[in-house]
Parts: sequence; structure tokens; C-alpha cells
Amino acid sequence: MQRMNIANKDFQDKVLADEGLTFSEKILSLKRSDEPGKVANANEIMVAKVDLSMAHDGTAPLAIKVLNELGIKNVWDSSKVILHIDHTYPSSSEQIANFHSIMRKFAKAQGCHIQEGNICHQYMIEKFVVPGMLIIGADSHTNTQGCLGAFATGMGSTEIAAIWAGGKIWLKVPESIKVIFNGSLPKGVYAKDLILFTIGKISCEGANYKTIEFTGSVIKEFSIDSRATLCNMTTEAGAKAGIVEMDNVTKEYLMALGREPMLEVHAGKEAIYDKVLEEDVEQMEPYVALPNSVDNVKPVREVEGIPIDQAFLGSCTNARPEDLMIAARMLKGRKVKEGVRLIVTPASKSVYKFALRNEIANILMEAGAFITSPTCGACVGTHCGVLGAGEVCISSSNRNFIGRMGSTESKVYLASPATVIASAIKGKIADPRDYLR
Repeated sequence: MQRMNIANKDFQDKVLADEGLTFSEKILSLKRSDEPGKVANANEIMVAKVDLSMAHDGTAPLAIKVLNELGIKNVWDSSKVILHIDHTYPSSSEQIANFHSIMRKFAKAQGCHIQEGNICHQYMIEKFVVPGMLIIGADSHTNTQGCLGAFATGMGSTEIAAIWAGGKIWLKVPESIKVIFNGSLPKGVYAKDLILFTIGKISCEGANYKTIEFTGSVIKEFSIDSRATLCNMTTEAGAKAGIVEMDNVTKEYLMALGREPMLEVHAGKEAIYDKVLEEDVEQMEPYVALPNSVDNVKPVREVEGIPIDQAFLGSCTNARPEDLMIAARMLKGRKVKEGVRLIVTPASKSVYKFALRNEIANILMEAGAFITSPTCGACVGTHCGVLGAGEVCISSSNRNFIGRMGSTESKVYLASPATVIASAIKGKIADPRDYLR
């Protein structure tokens, strides 16, 4: 665990206590390196020290190439560089296998951490992320890691190479949007439905280069699994980061893993927001994002009955323990509709082990599901569930662009794990409330 320099203690205390700053303004002020001791206000360009960086098999090979072209022999801090072989794992082609080989050789030479067979964001949450960190990842859904009260954002391979060289990155301090969810969740409504509703309301560009802070009575009750789903899909609204601040749920999660926060950061009560959205969830229902845009959102009851070829429960959005438990409860004693492929991809090895220990895997397989090793695979259309021309998939993942999961002539509908499983049982897009016990 890292601590602020004692010389900065007074500034740290002042920033953390400032009631006029958002979460992003506070945390980036404390990470500032270009003008230490100066508050970083929204829309200001500043340089920050990075606490953790990550890249995967879709982005790391190019970052390594750029680093070599820059003539950099060693990364700035090998303990802060995490490599993930996850997007196409195990490799599906000679080209992919060569990319993996490049990463393994680089990690060995640099002495940095490399892991294989865990979806990167889930693995980061399980092993590394703590509140108060600044994390930069060469993946657009790095936002996921904000579920633990960190500022986590995605950038390109060249930016990651620059971070590996010097441990710093320039940022524009984002403005913030506060989203407040209050009330009690109705039957069949989950975190995925809340974030789909939000994106449908503000559009896929409604949070461009902004931070979305989630709060309210519903969020306080959410598990880390559910919070990760919310933060993950802030990317689909254009957000720079998604945040759920540290609270007792976070503390209990970290305690179980033997980790401590770097900093406990909370937005000021008088902070200025670009927008404040407050929703009563009691009137909400299960939602589906229709092809080919994540903000093309409708209640599931309006699209019921569309035949499907594939149902996918996986990805960095929804493939955690609580998601698999929902699937098992719905599938116990039932069967996947003949002619439908139900593909289940746990988000990590630890999630897979959880499913095996708790008989979840047996229930899913008895029902007719195909369980893959942890990988991004089907979500990014590389393997383990690629769609053919004319095929329709309902997916718990985060994107439904044309060709996202395979053929440009396929169609992808996004929904919660419960809606995905209900649809797999019926063979058509279905309302999960009809199948929940």
C-alpha cells in the first residue's frame, strides 16, 4: 500500500475535506505532478502520477512495440505494470499465439505481473484495485474498476507506452454527472437494467469525457459485483470514469481480501455537477438494448418474442458470482430451448471455481449450457461464440455494434443475466419475471 508523502499531508487533508470538489477533482488533485499542491479543477489540463497500469493481448503488443521504438529499456516500475492474456484465450490462431508470446517475453524481461485466463477487469478488482488509486488501462472498460472507489480510465496503446516509460500521464479533469438511485428494486430488475435505463435516457454520448458518480439508497445496498456492472457500462455513455465511492460494502470486500485503501475519497456536499439524475427504481422494469446501439433501450415486454440463436452470459460486464447464481436459480429443473446455444463464460478462474464448488456449473450444464474458460472471446467476436450471418444473440455484455460478436449480418441484444437466461429457456427474448422463483 502506498501513502501520500508527509510533506503533502496538509494539502491532502485540505482536499479531502473540501466540500466544493467532486470525486474526480479531489483524487486528481492528490495525484497531480505538474503543479503539486494545486487543486485540479474540472476542465483543467494536468499531469498525474499513475498508481497502476494495465494492457491485454489486444493492446499490449502495440504498447511494447512503441516502447521499443522509443528506446526505453525498462518500465518505470515493474510492480505497477499488469499484463493480461484474456481477450482470446486460449489462442485461436498462430497470429494470436505470437502476440501472447511477445507479452510473455516482455513480462519476463521486465519482471512485471502477467496473468492468463482471467478477464482483465475482474482480475484487477480481485487482486489489485483499492480505493484512492489512479489506474490507466489500455482497454475502454477500465472504468469497471471504479466500483472500488478508484479513478480508473481507458486509453490507447501509445499512451500506455508513455506511462510505462515515465509513470505519468496528462489528463483533462472531467466534469461530473451524479446519478442517484433510490427505492427498492422490483422483481427481475438488476444493476444491468439500471445502467441500460440510464444510457437510454442520456444517450451513448451523454457523458462524453465526464465522470459518472453513482449514489443513493440502492447503490448502498449493491454488492461489488453489481457496482462493477454499473461502472463498466459508463463507457457506453462516453464517460471517462464511473465511480462508486468507498463505503462499508467496499471495506468488507477489501477486508476479506486482505487489502487496505490508499485513500478514502468522497465528493463534497457542495460539489458542482454538470447534471444530476435522480431516479426512483420502484417504477423500473427489465430492459433490453436493441441493435445496433447501446442507447436503443426498451422495456423487455416491448420486444418479447424475438427468436434467438444464442444466449451469452459472460464478459467484464456480467459474469460474476451473483450473475451465475441468478442463472442457476432460474435454470434448476429447466432446459435451454432446443436449437439455442447458451454460452456461459465466467469472468475469472476464481468465479469459475465458485461455480464448481457451489454446484452452479452442474446445474448450468444439466440445463444445456456450454461453459467456457474465462475469456473475452464471444463478447469481442474472436472465439467461443462467434455469430454467423443472420444469427441473433441476447447477451449480458456491453456492446451491440454491427459485427461486434461476429458477422456484420448478425444482431445483438443486450440485457441482464436474468433476461438472457429467460430467453435461453424460451428460445425467444423473454421477460425474466416469468421465470424467477
